[in-house]
Amino acid sequence: MARIAFIGIGVMGGPMARHLSNAGHELVLFNRTRSKCEDWSVQNTDTEASIADTPADAAREAEIVISCVGNDDDLADVILGRDGVFKTLKQGALFIDHTTVSARIARQVSVEGKSVGVHCVDAPVSGGQAGAENGQLSIMCGGTDKAMQAARPIMAPYAARIVHVGGPGAGQQTKMANQIAIAGILGGLSEALRFAQASELNIEKVFEAISGGAAQSWQMDNRWHSMAEDRFDFGFAIDWMRKDLGLALEEVRNVGGSAPVAALIDQFYAEVQAMGGNRQDTSALVRRMQHKGK
Repeated sequence: MARIAFIGIGVMGGPMARHLSNAGHELVLFNRTRSKCEDWSVQNTDTEASIADTPADAAREAEIVISCVGNDDDLADVILGRDGVFKTLKQGALFIDHTTVSARIARQVSVEGKSVGVHCVDAPVSGGQAGAENGQLSIMCGGTDKAMQAARPIMAPYAARIVHVGGPGAGQQTKMANQIAIAGILGGLSEALRFAQASELNIEKVFEAISGGAAQSWQMDNRWHSMAEDRFDFGFAIDWMRKDLGLALEEVRNVGGSAPVAALIDQFYAEVQAMGGNRQDTSALVRRMQHKGK
């Protein structure tokens, strides 16, 4: 079992840390809002996790550091900043980042890690809060073979699938492909649902008919009924999706690609934000299309 510093005890990081603790690892926690670590300790009374005052303090005696923070700036601060992890993390240690960030900073962290003898893996996740809580996340990873060999058993307690996609930054690029795909699926699903409602079809029967064929998707299976009932409290917020799509569209431009559907859906999400849907989940995309009785 390892001594692990976990940086970022939020809706995703908190459940991941719990799975690691249940697997027998010794944890040191850090969160910029210290009360989140304290609340985690109260909710997980069977653990003996300690709380650090800075990321550097958390990493000082750690063999492994795992982060799950907010964005590029947050990651740069807790890893590369004045009190960052790389100031104290020992040579030969492993750093795993589960934050969805740009491929650029993932590569920068890898280069900085190499300079201090630390193995790095960029490992964004898909599956949302429910996936984190149930230990069923899909993890897409970028890094060297040696780093992945060390990281795979550490991530296993909270993962349903772990795929090593390529070198540094490849995990983040794969997460971008994931978000581009989800955006398109939700756009089509929203239009299909509103068409069925406008046609005064039986929504249950439509779902039964089309969910077993080529139109089937995770989003259809899990969000068709809640979208029809205007329920949008399922975790992954539109604010977060727009952050992710912004990263994806920037990287698309960097590689000379094109993603017109994702760009259009991103603007549709901006409309839902203007309607007050910032913290509603991504299926709230359907709100921008009115239907009979609304």
